[in-house]
Formats: sequence, C-alpha cells, structure tokens
Amino acid sequence: MKQHVARKRFGQNFLHDQNVLSSITESIDPAPGDSMVEIGPGLAAMTDQLLRTLKHMHVVELDRDLVARLEKAYPPNKLTVHSGDALKFDFSTIPVAEGQKLRIVGNLPYNISSPLLFHLATFAPLVQDQHFMLQKEVVERMVAEPGSKVYGRLSVMLQWRYDMSLLFVVPPEAFDPPPRVDSAIIRMIPVAKPLECDGEKLEAVVLKAFSQRRKVIRNCLAGMFTEEQIIAAGINPTDRPEAVGLAQYVALTNLLK
Repeated sequence: MKQHVARKRFGQNFLHDQNVLSSITESIDPAPGDSMVEIGPGLAAMTDQLLRTLKHMHVVELDRDLVARLEKAYPPNKLTVHSGDALKFDFSTIPVAEGQKLRIVGNLPYNISSPLLFHLATFAPLVQDQHFMLQKEVVERMVAEPGSKVYGRLSVMLQWRYDMSLLFVVPPEAFDPPPRVDSAIIRMIPVAKPLECDGEKLEAVVLKAFSQRRKVIRNCLAGMFTEEQIIAAGINPTDRPEAVGLAQYVALTNLLK
C-alpha cells in the first residue's frame, strides 16, 4: 500500500512506538463486546491494537485517503468507518448494545482539541469513558486545580462534566512526524450527576470571568453580578478567577435569572 504522508492541515502526527501503544491499550482495557469508537485512527496503529480484543469498532476519519485505506484494510464486519469531521459528528448515532455506553478513544488533532472536547461533552450522558492523546499542556489545563496558573475555562467546564486524570506523558519521538511538544494520555469519566445548573449560563459566566484573568473577579464579572451576589456564592470579590472553584462558579451561575 502506498505510503501516506502526514498532512499538516489535518494536524496529523502518527503514533508508532509499540511500547506506548501497548501502554495506552492497557489503560483503555478493552473488552470484546465494548461499543468503541476511535477519533482520527490515522494509519490504524491504535485501531489494530484494539481490534485484537474487540469484536468490532467504529472510527471517525476526516482524511478521505485514510478512509479508503481503512476500508481496504478491514472488513465492514470488523470496522465501521465514518468519513467526516469529528467536530460535526453525531456520536449518538453509534449503536450500542442494551445496557452499554460508548467508549471513545483517539489521538486528537492538537489544532482542534478544545472545540472537539466541548463538542464531545454534549454526548457525556451516553459515554462510559474517554481516553485521549492530547498536547501535554492541554491535559495539564484540563486537570488543573483552583489556584494553579493554568486553571481556567477548560478546567472548569470539563471538570463540571468529567472526572479526569493524566495517566502518562508521551515524548515527541513516539510519533512520525514528531510534534514540537510533549503529549499526554488523559482518562475522562463522565460525572453521573453534574452539579445542577444551566450549562450555557455556566459557560457564559466562566468565559467572562477568565477573559480578564489578571483582574479580581469582582471587576471581571462587573455588569453580570453585583458584589453582594459574588459574596453570596461563597466567593471573595478580591480573588482572581483562577482561585474560584467549580462549585462556586456553579453557585454563581444559579444566581442568574
């Protein structure tokens, strides 16, 4: 089969290190009957590993050349290939067995990682777990605690939906071509009962709060909340946005009419 050249516009960096692939597979721990979908299978290095255990899986791939390659390499009773953009893909269309939920995996393109994570969050109730390879810096932001310099909108919004843990770091030389940054594997397990609030309102509050993260939260949220409301949510008005925890942002959001 003709060699595929990685395409920069698709953010393609193909994982080839067998030790790393084995470690990821062990972390995912697939079972034969799992309803598994992989985002961006690329040259199918991870797909091949997973299909050693899985009876069948789904993949979502944007690059049409890779779609043709996958369809030629695997029979449809083993692999269902969805040709399209994961940012627009409706993950609720993936069939699951009764009593099961989706398991989602992938080496996510770093250039669209944040919007893709927010898109996937809308399907969280349908998902058992997610295991992704992402830029290490992004993973650190996702799991950051209040008070951290990298704690921000991504941290708050994803922690509202998921319990997350950084599993291990992957060096650039594990890829072809090697990216200029370290990567990391993250496990994301949807929270069974997220703190009750309107997600769109929470997003608006958090976006406004972190748009001027060097200012105190009273000034960041001026025009949206009074100082009395900020205090009522259990927040010190002179704290900076990164000092405010998820539960406090939720409490603040619930004060919006």
